[in-house]
Amino acid sequence: MGTPPPGIPVPPRGRGPRRPAPVRPWQEEAQRPADPEATRFIPRTAGVPMASRWPVADPDVMRPYDALATQVMPAIGKPLVKPAEPGTEAAAPAKAPSLAKASGRMAIASLISRITGFLWKLLLVGAIGQGIANDSFNVANTMPNIIFELLMGGVLASVVVPLLVRSQDEPDGGAAYTQRLITVAFTLLLFGTVIAVFAAPAFTSLYVDGSGKASSGLTTAFAYLLLPEIFFYGVFALLSAVLNAKQIFGPTAWAPVINNLVVIFTILVVWIMPGDIDTAHPSITDPKVLTLGIGVTGGIVAQAILLVPPLLRSGFRFKWRWGIDKQMKEFGGLALWILGYVAVSQIGYTINTRVLTSGSPGGVTAYSNAWLLFQLPYGVIGVSLLTAIMPRMSRAAADGDHKKLIGDLSYASRISTVMLVPISAVMTVVGGSIGIALFTFGKGTVETAERLGDALAISAFALLPYALVMLQMRVFYAMKDARTPTLIMIVMTLVKVPLLYLCPVLLSPDNVVLGVMMVNALTFVVGAILGQVWLWVTLGNLRSKRVIGVILFTVVASGLGVAAAWVVGKVVPDSFGPTFGAWVKLLLQSTVGIVVSFGVLMALKVEELQPATSRFTRLIKRG
Repeated sequence: MGTPPPGIPVPPRGRGPRRPAPVRPWQEEAQRPADPEATRFIPRTAGVPMASRWPVADPDVMRPYDALATQVMPAIGKPLVKPAEPGTEAAAPAKAPSLAKASGRMAIASLISRITGFLWKLLLVGAIGQGIANDSFNVANTMPNIIFELLMGGVLASVVVPLLVRSQDEPDGGAAYTQRLITVAFTLLLFGTVIAVFAAPAFTSLYVDGSGKASSGLTTAFAYLLLPEIFFYGVFALLSAVLNAKQIFGPTAWAPVINNLVVIFTILVVWIMPGDIDTAHPSITDPKVLTLGIGVTGGIVAQAILLVPPLLRSGFRFKWRWGIDKQMKEFGGLALWILGYVAVSQIGYTINTRVLTSGSPGGVTAYSNAWLLFQLPYGVIGVSLLTAIMPRMSRAAADGDHKKLIGDLSYASRISTVMLVPISAVMTVVGGSIGIALFTFGKGTVETAERLGDALAISAFALLPYALVMLQMRVFYAMKDARTPTLIMIVMTLVKVPLLYLCPVLLSPDNVVLGVMMVNALTFVVGAILGQVWLWVTLGNLRSKRVIGVILFTVVASGLGVAAAWVVGKVVPDSFGPTFGAWVKLLLQSTVGIVVSFGVLMALKVEELQPATSRFTRLIKRG
């Protein structure tokens, strides 16, 4: 036998070659030169048992869930740690905020924001009813959001944070790029807002179907008062993006609470004002119309202004900076695709609204409130997680670290699954009770409230697909791919529009809202499947087996929770009456369904539930 080449170890006699021990990410880091832009992996926690049914460490990133935080090191031209002078100790480098802690804090703020936002919707039904007046307000109140999204809302929410994170590698820390971006955005928003206010009647004719019983005149009157919100929506979104890129999440999470409190105060004033809104002869000078419009717009103004002090405390100073550089050209290329995405989505929304206004009065309000309830769990859990994870994914994409990007995607998908699927399952059972319990006071009626609850129940199954679509879009944007989300939205809209037009044909006017909610739910299922396939083609292995495994375990646990909730609901006697009986069913079925679902998940030792359970345990101990 020949002598092996130098450098190749000779195996012991009688044994085959030994397989090398696996090299973990943190061991790889120790074996290569330090890279100031690389993502540093946190070592495993010593002493953590490995004998549980589910692994305690995430195999995507080889770290325990409680330590699922990375230290993002921007490129700088000096040592990461200043050498210690004689007689002193070197200061430790600051760590980036933990994903679990950041998303947990925002979840609390988001929960309060969603609750107060839902409260003013309830109060509005009590103050002006759930008929034509409320429909007109809801259509007009949606216009500023739609136009803002078309101007640049989708751009600000999607690609600005990744671009701001990348600009922090510039010598000035991205200050010039941020100033130039704000200058362009403020100018565009101001001109867009002025034009939109003058075009209020045209927007009304676009969204309101004249063949139904909707009031075009009242919608236009509200639109004149609410369309100035466009500018302040833009200010809030832009300042939020700047703060989030700086890892400052608190002010952007709490500002909407102030907005909701202003709106709540406004609606209470409207409630105690004498008389009703004149839907037969609508006018912008109607006292209730004028008060409601000015107060709701004032809430958005307050929400935007509240972000200025924390932005100044972060060290940022704004000055007008004009001109186009390489980064702004990159922003413009991405922005065009985002605008295409928004335009396609708004085509679907426009048809959605016209179909609703062609049905019975109150359809728009029922849909709006059902959609608000549908989004409530996602707003508390999904939005908080996405806001905290977006800068991490952006940095991983900027570093070309697809393994880290896939790890964040897989982790966020599994956390969303274990938190949202049990809630959506219980919403299917208690949807009708939610509508009757919450929307029958004041000028609300049992019939309209029950229709709202049924709309929520038949669409609840799409809560997880909706969250996954939002997450998948963020991954594409983190990779600076704005084209793919637009193409996915085109497919979703092509599926959605024909089904929407079938709703008035196949359903009675009272049930059109149920069909519209079902169509929207199915559209998100299509989008989630398409997005997952597209990401698999782009990134390769997405750790889908583990995600599917978590989904299956969660579906089983949720099914048991639904069965238990259904049995408990049968115990409630009909003699309680519709409203009181709905409250009893809501409380009993929700409690039993949630406890059984999450109890089964804990019994199965699904580790993706660990961040939530550990945080809940800490809160109990503090109490």
